Amino acid sequence: MKPHSHDLFDESTMSFGDHLESLRVHLWKALIGLAICVVGALFIGHKIVEVVRAPIDSALKEYNLDKLPRENEDETENVQKESIDELIVSLGSKTEPTAETKALQKILRDYQFRLNSIEETMAEPVTLAVQEAFTTIYLKVSFIAGLVFASPWVIYQIWLFVAAGLYPHERKYVYIYLPISIFLFLGGALFCFYAVFPFVLNFLLSFNKLLGVNPQIRLSEWISFAVTLPVMFGLSFQLPLIMLFMERISIFTVKDYHEKRRMAILIISIISMLMTPADPMSMVLMMLPLILLYELGILMCKFFPNANASPFDDA
Repeated sequence: MKPHSHDLFDESTMSFGDHLESLRVHLWKALIGLAICVVGALFIGHKIVEVVRAPIDSALKEYNLDKLPRENEDETENVQKESIDELIVSLGSKTEPTAETKALQKILRDYQFRLNSIEETMAEPVTLAVQEAFTTIYLKVSFIAGLVFASPWVIYQIWLFVAAGLYPHERKYVYIYLPISIFLFLGGALFCFYAVFPFVLNFLLSFNKLLGVNPQIRLSEWISFAVTLPVMFGLSFQLPLIMLFMERISIFTVKDYHEKRRMAILIISIISMLMTPADPMSMVLMMLPLILLYELGILMCKFFPNANASPFDDA
């Protein structure tokens, strides 16, 4: 006798109309969850923008510091600030400061404030329209953040709808491979944000220094770049699962992956070129991890469950 299954979906029987009603219910639940997360993201949108713009702020600050004279740079800056401070103090220490002395103190304080403000402003991206900060940046970032926050709930609702039409062995594969896919995607996105961006930005800004031009980074364009490139890295990091899937449906074998390694590296380099901006640094930084992930895909094909077993054995 076949043992009783504890899977809630095993005994489910649904008509076409029931499936449509289930789709409607799960779709509404997913949309409500998405709306709640987007509204919540609107309240912390400024914090999210700070996180997204952190790489470009850091790169611009480093770029502007590199433009300063290197010889005795720290000493010169400290002496300048100390001289201004000492001059202000010495002017205020007189027993009877005159109107001219007070005016000079005010001018020096104003000069010092403006000098500090210029140094900070040079390391900030810009907007080119009065409404750009709100519509193109704040709302866009908040919506994308809400979508990211709501994605577990949305995926869960999709899974509840799809799982009712799958066999038990098919649900088992989803339970195994879906967490791996999410882990690879997040790993690729985080690798891009914290490892690729600093190298790419320093590489690209170095050409501004070489040509003697001052970069004016538009924040809205940076937001689009900072959102698109991590997504490209996350998708490309799905390579091991794609290799495993193609091996399981007998399109390729592990032997094929070994023998066609050089061709695979060529294809990886072309994909990296198409999925990254027109600079060699980001292409190389995508290509090298994908080559390692290609080897990981071969190991997964070797050591994961045998593809020759019938998928209906557990049904």
